[in-house]
Amino acid sequence: MADTGGEGGTACVAAPGQDIPEALSGDPFTRVGAVADAVLYEGYLLYPYRRSSAKNRVRWQFGVLLPRTWVEADGPVAEGISGSADSWYQRTECLVRAAPDAVLRVRVRYLQLQRKQVEAPGEDGRYRPVESLRGDDGTAHLSFEEAVPYERDLAWPLAELLRGPRTAEVSAPAAVYTEELGAGRVVRRREHVRAHTTVAAERLADGLYRLCVRTENAGEAPDARAPRAEALRQALLAAHTLLAGEGLEFVSQTDPPAALRDRARGCRSAFTFPVLGGPAGESADGATGPVLLSAPIILPDHPQVAPESPGDLHDAAEIDEILTLRTMLLTDEEKAEARATDPRAARILDRVDTMPPEVFANLHGAIRSLAPAAEEACEARPAWWQEGGDAGLSPTTDTVTVDGVPLGTGSRVRLNPRLRGADAQDMFLVGRSAEVAAVFHDVDGSVHLAVTVDDDPAAELHGWYGRFHYFRPDELEPLGDGTEPPP
Repeated sequence: MADTGGEGGTACVAAPGQDIPEALSGDPFTRVGAVADAVLYEGYLLYPYRRSSAKNRVRWQFGVLLPRTWVEADGPVAEGISGSADSWYQRTECLVRAAPDAVLRVRVRYLQLQRKQVEAPGEDGRYRPVESLRGDDGTAHLSFEEAVPYERDLAWPLAELLRGPRTAEVSAPAAVYTEELGAGRVVRRREHVRAHTTVAAERLADGLYRLCVRTENAGEAPDARAPRAEALRQALLAAHTLLAGEGLEFVSQTDPPAALRDRARGCRSAFTFPVLGGPAGESADGATGPVLLSAPIILPDHPQVAPESPGDLHDAAEIDEILTLRTMLLTDEEKAEARATDPRAARILDRVDTMPPEVFANLHGAIRSLAPAAEEACEARPAWWQEGGDAGLSPTTDTVTVDGVPLGTGSRVRLNPRLRGADAQDMFLVGRSAEVAAVFHDVDGSVHLAVTVDDDPAAELHGWYGRFHYFRPDELEPLGDGTEPPP
């Protein structure tokens, strides 16, 4: 085990009988490194990157694994498909095609909370905690909760996993670091985070297996009723798992091959969402791949960081160009506070302040391809029609024929969204019934129907705001007796 001081630690474990260099030679996870890092630091510190900002006072929202005694103080937690709720474990289940001599590699990654406390000497010579301090060089320092990355690599032959589950410790050690400032000091403290990961394999058919990877917080909360801020000191933050290996090919959970669809539905992940990593072209059908990323955030298969992005802004929900512009407009005082808050905030400001014009220009937008314009339009599902924009079109009265049935406003339908290349959220709408609100024609000549989903408690509100789900005609199944839609 190796600890790298203020930047966290790494560790490696090999299966019994194997030496570590052979078991972990090379790094198969480099193809998903940028996306995995974005997951690790998503929401770590948000614009305007200042400690005083309200949004930076309530943090750690994804993949938080706390001691079980604290999580279940009010009863067991309800399992979910992503990690936006606090839990004490994560479970990833997936399908994998594998050769008999395959070796599975697992990388468990998370952030470990680090309390940065600024201290000043008192009259008695003893240090006391303070909120801020200015060093002899004039640099400001603020007390703040940082976090450092920690990861652990595990490896087992598939044959060994088939004989029974294997468990390895994935704990992060406690540490204390002191930085003298002349006028005071900064003390960084990390508490011991206890955790372990259990991996199991089950043979389903020749060459097809189901894997289960479960990571648990194994710590005990000193006080099960302590505030969340205290319990976080023993937590795994932004926890996620990477899977790869020699002789392995993972099956997409969101869009599996037709022959494996029922098997894939039988996999049950909890508080994490597994997707294929790396470029889609690594497999012929796009539905299998050599790497799996199981993250506490819902992602599509083969997620990628845009090549135009010059660096992480810790907020993937924002547009880089807009966020960069807003950061440029911070006042000198605001930038000074951000730099004093956290070293990562300082690096963001340095990058923005020194960004060359050509790099900034690249943030304005990019066209990936002109050939599949219709396909890309379907994926984005834009509706361009406006009242009075074209006298020949009327979303509330137009119809489109599906299976011999004209569908228009008021028509009842069943949703069968295509899953490949679609919004990842669409998988939760498969088989749901809905009502058509309007028919829209896109500029490329394609048609989309706006629908409201039945049993959605906010359907009426969404309709009032004009917020709908959009689907192609071939993603809808008419319901009813085939009569004309209501006038």
